[in-house]
Amino acid sequence: MVHPAVTRLSALLGEPSTPGDTVDWEDLARTTGLRLPADYRDFVTLYGGGELDEYLGVSTPPVNGSPYGDLIDGLDFDPRDEPAAHTGTEPEDLKERRLLPFAGSANGDVAFWLCDTRDPDRWDVVVFKRQHHFQEDPWVRFAVGFGDFLTGTLDGTLPNPFSDRGFDRPPHAYRSWRQPL
Repeated sequence: MVHPAVTRLSALLGEPSTPGDTVDWEDLARTTGLRLPADYRDFVTLYGGGELDEYLGVSTPPVNGSPYGDLIDGLDFDPRDEPAAHTGTEPEDLKERRLLPFAGSANGDVAFWLCDTRDPDRWDVVVFKRQHHFQEDPWVRFAVGFGDFLTGTLDGTLPNPFSDRGFDRPPHAYRSWRQPL
């Protein structure tokens, strides 16, 4: 059974035209300590690494032959360590937290998981907007997971955090790395 968030996302993207990517999720967790959200695992299994609307590249763990298999390259903390909770009265400095990038835009924006709990299904999504307005915070946090974040930004129920203002305009398409140009 596919995660409900991925089912909603598939309604916007349509059925994949090529098989998704095969990842040994248990081996990944055993060798790196990294466990990933269920909706993301289902998305990778269904769609694989690729580009959303020729704008947002979605990374995967290493997959033989895939140019999108660079997810682990962005891992700059040990997933086996206990995440530190945000403390204090100062505003949260997101760039100082445990972030794992899972997607990047053609404009240099980056979508991350905020890995602040051991349960990956509770990770929020954080976006760094490369081209932001003067005095605008380039960091935006969404209290949703991977599938709900992509669905919400595509259907307009979440504010578009990316530099491309047309990202929420349909139709939407996902192009796997396996699809010929």
